[in-house]
Amino acid sequence: MFKKIATIVKNREVFNRIIFTLVILFVFKIGSSITIPRVDASSINYGATGGIFELLNMFGGGALSSFSIFALGVSPYITASIVVNLLSKGVLPKLEELSKSGEQGKRKIDNVTRMLTLVLAGVQAYGIILTMQNNYGLKSISGAAFTVPDYIYLIIVIVAGTFLLMWMADQITVKGVGNGLSMIIFAGIIMQLPFQISTAYRSFVTVGGSGNAIFNGIINFAIYCLCYIGLIIFVIFMEKSVRKIPMQYAGSSARARTKDVSFLPIKVNSAGVIPVIFASSILTAPPIIMSFLGYKSSHWLYKFFSIGAVANDGVPWGTIFYIILIFIFAYFYTMLQMDPEQMAENFQKSGAYIPGVRPGKETEKYLKKIIYRVTLIGAIFLVLLAGVPMFLTMVLGLSSA
Repeated sequence: MFKKIATIVKNREVFNRIIFTLVILFVFKIGSSITIPRVDASSINYGATGGIFELLNMFGGGALSSFSIFALGVSPYITASIVVNLLSKGVLPKLEELSKSGEQGKRKIDNVTRMLTLVLAGVQAYGIILTMQNNYGLKSISGAAFTVPDYIYLIIVIVAGTFLLMWMADQITVKGVGNGLSMIIFAGIIMQLPFQISTAYRSFVTVGGSGNAIFNGIINFAIYCLCYIGLIIFVIFMEKSVRKIPMQYAGSSARARTKDVSFLPIKVNSAGVIPVIFASSILTAPPIIMSFLGYKSSHWLYKFFSIGAVANDGVPWGTIFYIILIFIFAYFYTMLQMDPEQMAENFQKSGAYIPGVRPGKETEKYLKKIIYRVTLIGAIFLVLLAGVPMFLTMVLGLSSA
C-alpha cells in the first residue's frame, strides 16, 4: 500500500490531478456551507422525516439544509441529460442526427442539455423555495414574507450555483481524477457521513439516562456502525462485480485463441446512482406543483407522493413510486449507456465475435439478454440500497438522516 502511495507521489501528473480534485471538492464543501444572503437557514425544520428533500440534501452534502448556493446540486443537469438522451433515441430526428455527427454533434447536444438545465433549474429552484417556505419553515432574516424581487434574487443565485457546480465537475473530468459529476455526488454523500453518525448516536444513546439504558444504547450504536461498514463493503463488492463475456478475434490461430482470451466486462450496476438521483428529481415535481397551488404538507395528495410519508389510507405510496422509478430508470439508463445493437456493430467492425454466437443479430440478441439479466441484479441492489432505509425510517420512526 505504501509503495503505491509513494509511486503516486513520484508521478507528478497523477499527484497534481489528485491535488486539483481535492481542491475543487474543498471549494464544493465551502460553497455547501454558505447560506444565500437574506435567508434564515436556522428556521428550516424537516421534522421526523424530510422525505424527498432530506434525500436531495444528502446528495448535496447538506447544501439544501443550509439553503446554500449549491442547494440544487447537479440534479437538474442529470435530469436534463437523461431527457436529451431519451429524445435523441428516435424521438426527435434532429437530435438523433446530431448524436451521430461525431464530436461536433456531441458539443451541440451538450449545449442543448445545458439550456434545458437552465430551464429545469429555474423551475426547480422556485418550487423548492415555495415548498420549503410553506412546509419546512424557510423564511427571510427579517422574518417578513419573500417579495417578488426576493424570489427572483434567490432563483438567480441557486441557478448560478448549479452552473458553477457543473463547471467544477467539468474541471475535475478534464484536469482531475475520475468523472466530475460522480466525484461531486460522492463528495456530497461523504460530507454527510459525520452528521449521520452523530445523529444515530444521539438516537440510540440517551444522555442522562440510566446506566443500563446507556449501555444498551451503546451496543445498538455499535451494531449500527457494523451494519454501516458491512453496507459499504457490500456496495464496493457490487460496484466491482462484472459479468465477463468471452471474446475471440477472426483470423487467430487455435493456439492463439486458447492462449489469449479476451473478455467484455458487463458491470452489474452500470447505471451507478443516476437512477436514484433521477427518481428523486422526478418525485420533487408533485410537491413543487402542490406548493404552486398553495397546498400544505398535511394535504392528503402531498402525503400520497411524499417519500417516507404514509398516505391517509395507511400505504406509503410515495416510497413505492420511488422504488418503482429506481427500478425502471436502472434499466433505462443502462440501455442508454450500453446499446446492444451498437456493440454488435463494433464487434463486426473489429473482427471480434462471441464463441458459439453468430455475428450480427444473434450477437445483438445475446448481448441484450445478458445485459437484461445483469441489470436485474443491479436494479434490485439499487432498490435495496435506497428503499430499505426508507422503510426502516417509517417502521422505527427514526430520522432518515
